[in-house]
Amino acid sequence: MGKQRLRDVEWLAKGHSAREWQHWDMIQGPTLASSWGSATYWVALGHPSLSLHFLASKWAPEGCRACGWLPDSLLSPAHKWLYREIGDSHLLRYLSWTVYPVALVSFSSGFSQSITPFSGGSGIPELKTILSGVVLEDYLDIKNFGAKVVGLTCTLATGSTIFLGKVGPFVHLSVMIAAYLGRMRTKAIGESENKSKQNEMLVAAAAVGVATVFAAPFSGVLFSIEVMSSHFSVWDYWRGFFAATCGAFMFRLLAVFNSEQETITSLYKTSFRVDVPFDLPEIFFFVALGAICGILSCAYLFCQRTFLSFVKTNRALSKLLATSKPLYSALAALVLASITYPPGVGRFMASRLSMREHLDSLFDNNSWALMTRNSSPPWPSEPDPQNLWFEWYHPRFTIFGTLTFFLVMKFWMIILATTIPMPSGYFMPIFIFGAAIGRLIGEALSVAFPEGIVAGGVTNPIMPGGYALAGAAAFSGAVTHTISTALLAFELTGQMVHALPVLMAVLAANAIAQSFQPSFYDGTIIVKKLPYLPWIRCRKISSHHVIVEHFMNRTITTLAKDTPQEEVVKVVTATDTAEYPLVESTESQILVGTVQRAQLVQALQAEPSSWVPGHQQCLQDILAGGCPVEPVTLKLSPETSLHQAHNLFELLKLQSLFVTSHGRAVGFVSWVELKKAISNLTNPPAPK
Repeated sequence: MGKQRLRDVEWLAKGHSAREWQHWDMIQGPTLASSWGSATYWVALGHPSLSLHFLASKWAPEGCRACGWLPDSLLSPAHKWLYREIGDSHLLRYLSWTVYPVALVSFSSGFSQSITPFSGGSGIPELKTILSGVVLEDYLDIKNFGAKVVGLTCTLATGSTIFLGKVGPFVHLSVMIAAYLGRMRTKAIGESENKSKQNEMLVAAAAVGVATVFAAPFSGVLFSIEVMSSHFSVWDYWRGFFAATCGAFMFRLLAVFNSEQETITSLYKTSFRVDVPFDLPEIFFFVALGAICGILSCAYLFCQRTFLSFVKTNRALSKLLATSKPLYSALAALVLASITYPPGVGRFMASRLSMREHLDSLFDNNSWALMTRNSSPPWPSEPDPQNLWFEWYHPRFTIFGTLTFFLVMKFWMIILATTIPMPSGYFMPIFIFGAAIGRLIGEALSVAFPEGIVAGGVTNPIMPGGYALAGAAAFSGAVTHTISTALLAFELTGQMVHALPVLMAVLAANAIAQSFQPSFYDGTIIVKKLPYLPWIRCRKISSHHVIVEHFMNRTITTLAKDTPQEEVVKVVTATDTAEYPLVESTESQILVGTVQRAQLVQALQAEPSSWVPGHQQCLQDILAGGCPVEPVTLKLSPETSLHQAHNLFELLKLQSLFVTSHGRAVGFVSWVELKKAISNLTNPPAPK
């Protein structure tokens, strides 16, 4: 009997429970580092931006353009050159337009998925899960970095044909670099790994990822905070700005070194009026634009989440994704490329423009509708850099027709593109989509008020470009549930003349979107079934009236100090709990601490002599022999409200808490119980 128990304990010592518990371990408190450790910490904190831009400068010798990346400088122009030079045959031109992105998308999907399955998609939903206290194994592994870089390069090379961006992947890349440098730092100075300090580096690295895309350190920090965190420590605030400023500075410095610019300037040049950029009555139209963007964002989020769920649950599509991801990617890319073929319907959606040129043209402050009222501009054989808006005009469709057609088609095309399993970002497509919404509203207002709106006896013409800027910030902010997109719009254009109307539009859009739909990243977390804690803010549920006693798990296995060793072995053998609550005695059940299962197994394994018949030993003797007991610093009361418990879990990034009544252990609450309680409030079960 004793030998069998010993074999059981030895087998348990080789199990995976300790590792699983480490993956779900909450973030520990920070520790003080040496002066050398602090110095290397700050070098590592600012280094992700340098690493990203080293890649950019090495792979993009002809310039950074919109992102400092190879596709915008070499591969995308190669696609356009091939389409232009292949001849007048419609078949050859169609093949050159479609085969190129199909091949790149297939390779991007196949290569990245063959290296690691964690390289696909944006990466932000998984990162948000990690920062909530959950460790996703291999997600931040350095081998994922190479797969993401190669896959993202091919994705961006497809240009506006597939219409995908890079914000999410850049955040993922930056975080992987930070995690790797953090591990190097701990090895270099001989310091044990500190999860709190690692979390600080990941938050700062996320800000670097956004800042390196847009050269926008302020909005980069704020956007990463809004997207990644429900609660944010002010202590980490300036760390994020330090890293993001390094990223933004290096990004713009590369453009100067590559002779693209004479000095550091904003990415998108605008020519809005500075003296009177808008009249006071236009504030109403900006708020209305925000409301429209909020409503459309709800429709987009619902459709995107529904379609993504359909793709994952449909038998044929899920089988195709499981067995041949490149084939699914190729089919989706073929559909998207065929629709954007310029001599076809792509003629009515400015498909020859790159994503950067889309924004440049939409931010034009002139009214296209008024300019084409009495004349029809020519459709050039190639886009004219000085008159990009010509691509939006068609004699039979007019400006309103092309903008409306663009919005209708891109609505479902962007949703389809988000299901392709390859490294890609989704922020820039929705930013451009919002700019098109604003442009359409602005053009309509310029026609309704051709002379402008009279305010204070002065008439100033309406600038549709200002509405495009507000629409871009409002729609992207509503989809991501962020306010910082307003600041991002200002940093991108370098102008603050529309600060108030843009901010009001973003607030109106967020008020609607946050009331009815989860954000794009939260919706992706739900569909992917990642570990997450449901949000309850801004939801009309009575979370203050539900107490822990109503939803806690009462099935709790406790170990008392006076428990015989034989009973302890039985409990450890019969259960796989990561930790056991330790109580004072079997009778009192007063909670005094917790014992880690892995450490308890090791302690039992170290005392085989105690199993000799007639020799009785209790758990207290085992604990005295060197098995550590961790104190329980946080506990819940049965009278604690659901709202308070949820806030505590969010703030401290907890995974579970014990519930005590007058010191007695009566149950525990984990994410499972919280999610079930919130679900019952949101969708009450039918009465029996």
